[in-house]
Amino acid sequence: MSTYNEVFDIIIIGAGPCGLAVAARLREETPSAMFTDEEHQRYHWIKKHQGKMSLARAKTKRLYNAPLAESSYYKTQRCCANDNSRSTYSTLVLDSSGSRWMERWHRAFKALRIEHLRSPMFFHVDPADRDGMLAYTRETGREKELFELSGCVGQELSKHKRKKIRNISQFPREAEINERDRKDYFTPSTSLFADYCNSIIARYGLDNESVPIQRSEVCDITFGEVQGSKDDSKLFTVSTTHGKSFHSRAVVLAVGPGLTKMMPWNLSSDEELGACHSSEVGVKFPSAALARKIENRQTTHVVVVGGGLSSAQFADMAIARGVTKVWHIMRGDLKIKHFDVSLNWVGKFKNYDKAVFWSADDDQERFEMIQTARNGGSITPRYQKILKQLAAKDRVSIHTQTVISSKKFDSGTQTWKIVTDPPIANFPDRIDYVCFATGMKTDANEMGLLQSMNRDYPIESINGLLCLTDDLMWKPDVPLFVTGRLASLRLGPAAPNLEGARLGAERIAWALQDVLGEQTDVDFCGREGEKLQKAFCGLGNRYESLAQCS
Repeated sequence: MSTYNEVFDIIIIGAGPCGLAVAARLREETPSAMFTDEEHQRYHWIKKHQGKMSLARAKTKRLYNAPLAESSYYKTQRCCANDNSRSTYSTLVLDSSGSRWMERWHRAFKALRIEHLRSPMFFHVDPADRDGMLAYTRETGREKELFELSGCVGQELSKHKRKKIRNISQFPREAEINERDRKDYFTPSTSLFADYCNSIIARYGLDNESVPIQRSEVCDITFGEVQGSKDDSKLFTVSTTHGKSFHSRAVVLAVGPGLTKMMPWNLSSDEELGACHSSEVGVKFPSAALARKIENRQTTHVVVVGGGLSSAQFADMAIARGVTKVWHIMRGDLKIKHFDVSLNWVGKFKNYDKAVFWSADDDQERFEMIQTARNGGSITPRYQKILKQLAAKDRVSIHTQTVISSKKFDSGTQTWKIVTDPPIANFPDRIDYVCFATGMKTDANEMGLLQSMNRDYPIESINGLLCLTDDLMWKPDVPLFVTGRLASLRLGPAAPNLEGARLGAERIAWALQDVLGEQTDVDFCGREGEKLQKAFCGLGNRYESLAQCS
């Protein structure tokens, strides 16, 4: 039993997109990013006029209820425009990368010199508006920073194919994006997305002392009684590698894919001088030996292993940094896709695949659907074009269905002797550096900070993905919430992406209101609140909540 000190309502572990999405959603009273325009309009209209509208009988024209008055909703909006004390829980954010939001994200994009995101315009962390990033782009006059995703709109089926499959029962279930949604299928520049995130942080007051961010790596999470706490209720104790402990009533785990790198072999201390994982590029690449050769304009050869987007981004970045040639090796085929998942999973409004996923019989079936939807690493058409241009100049050589069969590192020259299967023609005898763009392993059972939770409150997992409640909670009576990749069995194949961050934040926010109590000016538990909920959800008469008991 630990000792009581300050208790936070929520501790968010991770200051990346998932953590930011949760923090922003907890301060948004009227979310619309996950709802249709009609649902959001209904909520705003009722909240604005509840108890304030003078109603007239259709026949008699007599007025009932109080005279028309200024809406308390707009008063709240004005007085709280720069005051984020509304709907706030006491919150602490812990992140191992830094003391600011999105620090690891920005660092990774800078290291790989990524100019545009892979996600479309409606994938973002803003809970207030599904089209918020598009509006921000137009408001700031930055339309030129958008890159169109050709082939998403109007080109899913050829005219011949449409004529051939007139019978709806035989129609293959393929994504069909309406022409009016073309505006959404652009990708923002890295700087545009960063500025938009900063505007969200400022809007919800997440950049001040009310939501402190501490640079700390969490090593353990426990849930139990804490000596000295009120009514001896159970609390979370979050311990860090710095020896500090923090207490909270709820914890949100938003840590991304994890820290375990997927490597073909474990690097020795000597081999680490000539190789790195793509997640370490900003720190370890180029090595001192490689940097000297580039500076002296010597011929240099680098091998990149992997078939995902990071491998293509690394190849492009390495050539830009002065490497003579990049040998791109992958064990499978080179797959070209706009997104990590197929277009069927990226639909803006209607998505049959999501409905099938959420109605699956068990988590094993969901896991198989995730595997099929993601189907391994892929690169975008834009980077395919970049690689083709570099290959035409003999700066990049791409080899599919190829693996490294043997390797030897010379610590004296800091170069590699590598043999591939099948052999590559004209492959150099000495390789100056190797980068493994092979992804990260996601396994909740191997994460050190979850060892205590797995021991004290064990839950099932499938291939390292947690079998959470529908509210993304560890167990119904254990308010440890998980979002991002680890919650894929509940959020779907897009869980590791920005869309998954926003969807996860929405589910967590509603569940936290039950765990911690409602923090809004509307009492959903009271009689009037029940009317408001019914009207918001499209049940009953939307005008019913305007009436007051005489």
